[in-house]
Amino acid sequence: MTDNNLDDEFVLYDLCVAIESIEGDCTCSMSVGDCFYLRNGKISLPDGQDFCLYALQSVTPLLPAKQRTLHPADWMETDTRAVCPDPHCGLTMHIDRLKTRRLKHDDVSPLKWDLKKNDS
Repeated sequence: MTDNNLDDEFVLYDLCVAIESIEGDCTCSMSVGDCFYLRNGKISLPDGQDFCLYALQSVTPLLPAKQRTLHPADWMETDTRAVCPDPHCGLTMHIDRLKTRRLKHDDVSPLKWDLKKNDS
């Protein structure tokens, strides 16, 4: 085992999910440029802004993978767009990686880091 495997720290990207285009009739009053941020497992919105629940729902399953560095050929590493599930809306979102954040296991999990348990 290398010293890196003894480390209880890991790196995640902060993300910005922004409305890139709307090609149909968005009934949720979204506009190009509207966005939300994902930082350390928490979603935040700019002051006074809201975000469509259905668009949020469609992009949410992708976010944990987009927070991590993957193999360069993995589609989750290269593809950055998602669409609203409403076929009449035509809303496209873009997922941008911002800065990286170093986290400690015990700060984000109720289960304590145990090297012996995690050693395989």
